[in-house]
Amino acid sequence: MTQVPPRRTRSGGRAGAARRRGGEVIEQMPWNPPLLVDRPVEPLTDEGVYAIHDGAMRILEEIGIEFLNHEALEILRTAGCTIDGENVRMGRDMVMEYLALAPDTFTLTPRNPDRAITIGGNHMNFGNVSSPPNYWDLELGRKVPGTREMCQNLLKLSQYFNCIHFVGGYPVEPVDIHASVRHLDVLYDKLTITDKVAHAYSLGPERVEDVMEMVRISGGWTHEEFEASPKMYTNINSTSPLKHDIPMLDGWMRLARRNQGLVVTPFTLAGAMAPVTMAGAVAQSLAEALCAVVLAQIIRPGAACAIGTFTSNVDMKSGAPAFGTPEYMRATQMTGQLARFYKLPMRSSGVCAANVPDGQAMWETSNSLWAAVQSGSHMVYHAAGWLEGGLIASPEKFIMDCEVLQQIQRYLDPALWATGPDEIALDAIKSVGNAGHFFGIQHTQDRYTTAFYQPFLSDWKNYEGWEAAGGIWTPERAHHIFKDIIANFEEPPMDDAIRAELADFVARRKSEGGAPTDY
Repeated sequence: MTQVPPRRTRSGGRAGAARRRGGEVIEQMPWNPPLLVDRPVEPLTDEGVYAIHDGAMRILEEIGIEFLNHEALEILRTAGCTIDGENVRMGRDMVMEYLALAPDTFTLTPRNPDRAITIGGNHMNFGNVSSPPNYWDLELGRKVPGTREMCQNLLKLSQYFNCIHFVGGYPVEPVDIHASVRHLDVLYDKLTITDKVAHAYSLGPERVEDVMEMVRISGGWTHEEFEASPKMYTNINSTSPLKHDIPMLDGWMRLARRNQGLVVTPFTLAGAMAPVTMAGAVAQSLAEALCAVVLAQIIRPGAACAIGTFTSNVDMKSGAPAFGTPEYMRATQMTGQLARFYKLPMRSSGVCAANVPDGQAMWETSNSLWAAVQSGSHMVYHAAGWLEGGLIASPEKFIMDCEVLQQIQRYLDPALWATGPDEIALDAIKSVGNAGHFFGIQHTQDRYTTAFYQPFLSDWKNYEGWEAAGGIWTPERAHHIFKDIIANFEEPPMDDAIRAELADFVARRKSEGGAPTDY
């Protein structure tokens, strides 16, 4: 039985008080992408790291990866790879030589330079849910195909929340827009509703080129300025096991040539598309990722690349994918160790297999998000709003996840473990002694508004207080906040001439037919 109660009409309690002073719906933490300050969790010994590295290299040397894109095959052949039909093998010395050309840190700068994010080092960035074909919210109470309005509303949440630092693919697939022009409408919405770093799907040359041009227009950049540093990024997935397809490699190469951000994420489910052992699944995932980085470095030495992990497991009883599992957490930590070994930035994800925003959804997502922290991830995809293994996007889940993301950001705040005289607080302890309390003393009064994390969604009243305020469950409180954010949303500023140029570009490309749908 679902843990999500039926939607009520009353709006008391914290939900009814969602609107705050100054037009803000909630009081949230400021824009401040967190820094990874803890030592990463490293389950592998040095010998374990080298064993997985050796496994990945032997896959590339002895087994090979299929590259279905003939242009990529010729580039790799010219560079010295062994090509047998569409199978590509490359020696470890060559692999390591090209990996050394990739930067360990790079910056993505969107149309609003104040929203620039750093990928690598000790920087951590959270992104919104991307690519589900379906949508669920508490008012509907069922799963439905995505629409443009639903996509726009999730983009508004992505812009509104300061703990979302980049905007991935479509937050829900708007199937009411024809696939040939869908990318034009969604990118127009993305670039006007948000001012954060944007993503391009590598699904055919027309889509990639259109998105790069729209991002260029949005920033008012010349072509030379656009290519001077990364302004956007793509993410490609290998077709596990051991294969890269035609359209994703095409987009990968196009963005590499124009110096944009590149993320490669094998989708390796242990027991199905990868070995049932986590070490074998991670080794295979690394091989599939590293060969794409090699291709990018051959095309443009110094291309900004990150490797991603989507290594999880399946339910061996049904074959269904599972997420946020202990195996997922360990695979993410292991991949983090190898990413540091290769000196490459890393992407992971905030994921779950739950179908509605219930307890399962939150513990699985929390497991995956904390694994991202522990592994030293630099980009965390799907950090807010993901359900049903990526088949559903939910605004309530989005808002519930943002509460967790803010808590992670607070957890990483160095102020929590400062040890100066004010923090040791001997004078305060002396003033209270062994009688009385700390509530009213000046040391507390000077700090009470900032001393502890203040939730915007959690309800800390006791049961009687919660019941008296309407007995509103967390998803319903999140639903009220969602509605208030949408009702009060204001788009970030954009120059009128740039907005008009974007609209003209969309209109022209639509008149030309958009992009083919047979990619």
